This record gives sequence, structure tokens and C-alpha cells, in this order.
Amino acid sequence: MTPSSFRDLPPSGPPPWLRALGRRCLALWPLKLVGNTVATIGFFPLYFWIMKNAGQPWTLPLTAFDRLIAFWPALLPVYLSLWLYIALPVFLVKDRRELSSFALGCAFMTCIALVVFWFMPTAIPNFTIDTSPGTSLHLLKTIDAAGNAFPSLHVSFSVFACVVLARQLRDVAAPMWLRMLNIAWAFGIVYSTMAVRQHVLIDVLGGLALGIGFGLASRPRQAVAAAAVQAEPA
Repeated sequence: MTPSSFRDLPPSGPPPWLRALGRRCLALWPLKLVGNTVATIGFFPLYFWIMKNAGQPWTLPLTAFDRLIAFWPALLPVYLSLWLYIALPVFLVKDRRELSSFALGCAFMTCIALVVFWFMPTAIPNFTIDTSPGTSLHLLKTIDAAGNAFPSLHVSFSVFACVVLARQLRDVAAPMWLRMLNIAWAFGIVYSTMAVRQHVLIDVLGGLALGIGFGLASRPRQAVAAAAVQAEPA
């Protein structure tokens, strides 16, 4: 085989974008593991305490859009997959600055939502669905009642994670199918919040606003400066 033939052979091993993701996963992994576990476990006691002790909730109205969303209990695994999905951008951060940015974004979104839950408690309507023992939604509806509805933290976390993940995948030049999978997963989680009757359109929109807002605010300063330069008239 001639030297030129060797040059024509495809490179062996995983593609560069996959190696880049691997390096990101290995960076600061003990801190990521401990931090993500502590943050996830620490969130729930305060969330459920507010749900139990806030005032009488205002029941959110149904819109025409809500009536179009079919009840689909089979989407419960997609709904619950948020807690795996939101861990992905944590394990793909490349340094402490990026980790701090994501952690602060989640913390500020949580604080804003919890303040709203306390001072303006809301609940979803009492949907007529089967939540008797043995059904897929029994445990969810028993633990996570209809309160703490607006804004939907489930939606805001998934959208925020989607924005950050999209940035991380773009930085390593990940293939388009993986970027589309990221968006599809986030969309599935958002849709599932209504399909399993945990949220209605109003609180989904509130969650979208939080997630997109903090997602854009978490952009690196260099990216913000570059966008500002491109927006200037020639």
C-alpha cells in the first residue's frame, strides 16, 4: 500500500466530537457528581414544604389549547426523565466557570419560582383521571399534588438544560442528529407535563419564559459581545 493510500484511510477511533464530550465528562467529575446529587436531593424538601404550607391556591383556568392535549399516561417516563436530562449539561461542563453559570441559573430559577409559589399559590384543575392504586400515575399524584403550578419548574429546568446543552454540543461540533435529539427530548418533557395532567398551558408558558430567559443570560461573555458586534450597523 502506498503512502497516499494510508492518507486516504479514515481515522481510527471515536470521532473528535465524541472525544471532546468525553473530556468534558471527566473534567471536575467528583464535584459534578456530589453537587448534582446534593442539589437534587435538597430541592424537594423545600418544594414540598411550600406546597403544604402556602395559602389557599388559585386554580388555574383551562384554555382551548389545554383541551386539545390528550391525556397520555404512557408519557410518564418522559416526564420523569427530566432528572436525567438536567444532569447532562452538568456532566458536560468543561470548567468551574461553566459549572457555576449553570448552577446559578438553576438556583435563581428555583428561587423565583418558590417565591411565586409562596406569595401566589396556584394549582391545576382537578382533572378526571384514574389515579387509583395500581395505575401508572398513582404514585406521582400522591407525592406531587396539584399545587406549585405556575411557573412550571419542570418546564423551566428542561428548557434551560436544552439551551445550555445546545451550546455545549455546538462547541464540540456534535452532529446535527444529536442536536436535534436534544431539542426533541426537551420538547417531549414539556409536552408530557400537560399530557400527564401535571400542568396547563399558563404555567408551561411561565416555565418557558424562565428557562429561555436564564438560558440566554447564561451565555459566555465572549458570545454576548460577538452577538452585539454583529448586530451593529455597518
